[in-house]
Amino acid sequence: MENSSGKLAHWLAFYLCKGLGVKTLLALAQNQPLECLFELNHEQLVECGLSSQIASNLLATDWRQVDYYQTLIAQSDITAINYFDSPLYPPLLKEVASAPLLLFCRGNLELLNSPQIAIVGSRHATPSGLEIAAEFAHQLTLAGLTVTSGMALGIDGAAHKGALAGNGKTIAVLGTGVDVYYPKRHKLLTDKVCEHGLLVSEFLPGTAANGNNFPRRNRIISGLSLGVLIVEAQIKSGSLITVRYALEQNKEVFAVPGSIKNPLSEASHFLIKQGAKLVENVSDILDEVSFSCQNSLYNIEKASTNEPTCEVLCSVGFEVTAVDVIVQRSQWPIDKVQARLLDLELEDRVERVLDGYIRVR
Repeated sequence: MENSSGKLAHWLAFYLCKGLGVKTLLALAQNQPLECLFELNHEQLVECGLSSQIASNLLATDWRQVDYYQTLIAQSDITAINYFDSPLYPPLLKEVASAPLLLFCRGNLELLNSPQIAIVGSRHATPSGLEIAAEFAHQLTLAGLTVTSGMALGIDGAAHKGALAGNGKTIAVLGTGVDVYYPKRHKLLTDKVCEHGLLVSEFLPGTAANGNNFPRRNRIISGLSLGVLIVEAQIKSGSLITVRYALEQNKEVFAVPGSIKNPLSEASHFLIKQGAKLVENVSDILDEVSFSCQNSLYNIEKASTNEPTCEVLCSVGFEVTAVDVIVQRSQWPIDKVQARLLDLELEDRVERVLDGYIRVR
């Protein structure tokens, strides 16, 4: 399997080589094609500029491990994009100090280079915060922007759902491999993003959730975006890590204000005091970012009212309706019911509650 910048096997070998990063590879590429490094002995690698230890690490490449990941990438329909692949690797991400050598992607690769706004916030957001995140995401996609977030519970999930609700585009940057469902409650949402948007990770396929991976993920979320919107978060939260990266990358930072009695308003109010732009509607964001797009907020297609009757929707009452009851009423298999319920949730037709679903309208 090859791409425009060389064999995938070579890039996986570089990725797996401890101590070898983008900065070193950029320097080496000035003198010779990088694939030629695999033809050199230890002495020649050191002469090229590698330290003795890194040269030894590269020569000790486990090619069986490389073959394993190549097979896994092919079987999982994953595209691996390397830093030197100019047509595909996002230019904005190259400006990040520690840009990833490889991006593993599933979905619409064109979105990588689309204008993006990141939406981040608490995993334990209030119903109002979730509604605000979803609404901002929806409006941003109507304006032609892609919504980028991290697929976490709370604000992240609401942002992805809001973007998808209007057939908009969204990118989920994961702290796991792109073939791993995390959190598991977002399995259906992850599949939807893969189908209609893009899943991105710098971690190898099969990589499980690890607390150390998520701060690293956050620099990619901000790195891909023109700006970061924070909806609800406490001062000591992962969302502030994303904001810190955004400030280091000279990106715009936006904050939604909240009640002074709500602890989840602390981060937004702190950032506003530090100079972040207070936003009340999507126009406040669009005034600060420039991008080329044919869509606008004033050219919104209305959904067709002639859609066929949905048996799953008809099976949900205006009172709390358990999933088992919906399955029984609709006579659909449970997996199809769950998938359709997610669609209806994205369309704001039903709302998920503790013991089931409620019909919204």
